[in-house]
Amino acid sequence: MKNRLYVALLAVAMMAMPTVAKSQIYAKLNALYAVVGVINPQLEFVVGPHSSISIDPMFSPYKTIRWGERNDIHARFGILQTEYRYYIKREARGFYVSANAGMQAFDMSRPYLFQNGKLVTFEQGFGRGFGMMVGIGVGYSHTFKERWVVDAFFAFDRMWSWYNDYLANGEINLFPRHQKEPKFPDPFNGSAEWLPSKIGVSIGYKIFDPNNQKR
Repeated sequence: MKNRLYVALLAVAMMAMPTVAKSQIYAKLNALYAVVGVINPQLEFVVGPHSSISIDPMFSPYKTIRWGERNDIHARFGILQTEYRYYIKREARGFYVSANAGMQAFDMSRPYLFQNGKLVTFEQGFGRGFGMMVGIGVGYSHTFKERWVVDAFFAFDRMWSWYNDYLANGEINLFPRHQKEPKFPDPFNGSAEWLPSKIGVSIGYKIFDPNNQKR
């Protein structure tokens, strides 16, 4: 079954390569994340009159950060997402809706939304592991001076994560909170939840236009 899936994905990629190779290409950087030191460049390939495909890597270099009165929040992670965008009016301009899929690796303190009267709180310990995500998003892209673009976006994903739990002092937690408690101590855990996967305002430039290569 896995071999068939790999062959199908390879076939789709090979069919898409000629279209991508002839498409307009925008290089972007998420300015909102850059302000806080999170690296989030993007490449967007226009593949149709209303469609584009975006490759979206993201990396947080921080081992720990300060949040409120705590300075031990683990916040190192890497995410790679691929996104399909459908523009309502025309490619790379105006409002769009999107669907994305991606994978991640992390060393993070787990966030919780709307608990204890706060918008965001974090667990006392942290987890190290990997995961995958699938979700949807919305955005708006504005082109100016022909090649420059401003892109505002938001996406919400279903995230599946598998990880080892650690206590705040760095010791592995043999008794983490499982959805279904195992018979024996087991630090390996898993979770699934809906969370915002990305939000930002990117500044970009059209680096390639097959219809006007001399510019």
